[in-house]
Amino acid sequence: MKIAVVTGASSGMGREFVKQLGEYVQVDEIWAIARRAEALESLKREVATPVRPILLDLTQEDSFADYEKLLAGENPEIALLVNAAGFGKFGDFDNISVQEDCRMIDLNCKALLVMTRLSLPYMPRGSHILELDSLSAFQPVPYITTYGATKAFVLSYSRALNQELKERGIRVMTMNPGWVKTEFFNHAFQTNNRVQYFDILYEAADVVKTGLRDLYRSKKDMSIHGAPVRRQVRLVKLLPHSLVMRVWMNQQKKPRNNKGLTVQARK
Repeated sequence: MKIAVVTGASSGMGREFVKQLGEYVQVDEIWAIARRAEALESLKREVATPVRPILLDLTQEDSFADYEKLLAGENPEIALLVNAAGFGKFGDFDNISVQEDCRMIDLNCKALLVMTRLSLPYMPRGSHILELDSLSAFQPVPYITTYGATKAFVLSYSRALNQELKERGIRVMTMNPGWVKTEFFNHAFQTNNRVQYFDILYEAADVVKTGLRDLYRSKKDMSIHGAPVRRQVRLVKLLPHSLVMRVWMNQQKKPRNNKGLTVQARK
């Protein structure tokens, strides 16, 4: 059985990946992984390819054992792995609990690494891995301190792994979007007392379309949607990070596009 595996599939860009991946890879089944059963079940009505909802909380150690057992029992061929699970919290560092900081590290870094490692033995030559990253991977980001640091890990880990896996014919690419209108903000704003400047807001469907196109039709090891975001990445590579951080912190004093970002969450 040939499958695609998508984590964080119940909402946002994870859900969009489930809906769009059929345009680029043909599989017998999509394993949609998330915590919310109803949201995963509804995907079956939106996608032509059969969807298998798999209820896992990837911040819990037991979930990895469950996934490993499922792989051993089914012995599938994984043509595509998309690690889209993750969350962020905005605000002063001491406005976010240590427990929430650690949960971000567990989900954004540890879960991504473990799901990648557990999946690789089932990925033949020609398979693809897409790791959902962020624009914040390229610079330290005050008021998004831990989240940004987790995304820097994802970028470094994924680019290095891509080099190692070339001899096995497996391609790894990160997707590094700017601001995208999803349920991400529902969590991020729970602690937010600082971040209020959002220069450009993109649609999840458009960002995912770019990511999948770059994964299958280019040789890039990272995908960046939108010319303004690509320009910003080039700039932060050239400028001192101290200057980049000062500019960012000054921007947060000037609200822009900061209304209506939270959305009704799927059950």
